[in-house]
Amino acid sequence: MGSKAVNFKLDEKRILDIRQVASVFHITMTDVVNEALDEYLSAVKRDPFYRLTAKVDDASKKETEEVLSALDDLSDDDLEVTTVKHFSV
Repeated sequence: MGSKAVNFKLDEKRILDIRQVASVFHITMTDVVNEALDEYLSAVKRDPFYRLTAKVDDASKKETEEVLSALDDLSDDDLEVTTVKHFSV
């Protein structure tokens, strides 16, 4: 798969941090960002909510049934929202 240039905004401190890490490890800023995104996306894609709500090819029918079965056994108190994450692109 080819690469594409994308524009997005980062605060100056984050940019300086990325530059410093890139410099220490002798890699590009793009490599730093890609490695961070790979790690983040890998974690998110393992999240049960993501796997149940996104059209994900790697979630098998058996896995989906197991998670849905576990969710059926939970009470309303168990399903209370305890954390909210915001991600802007």
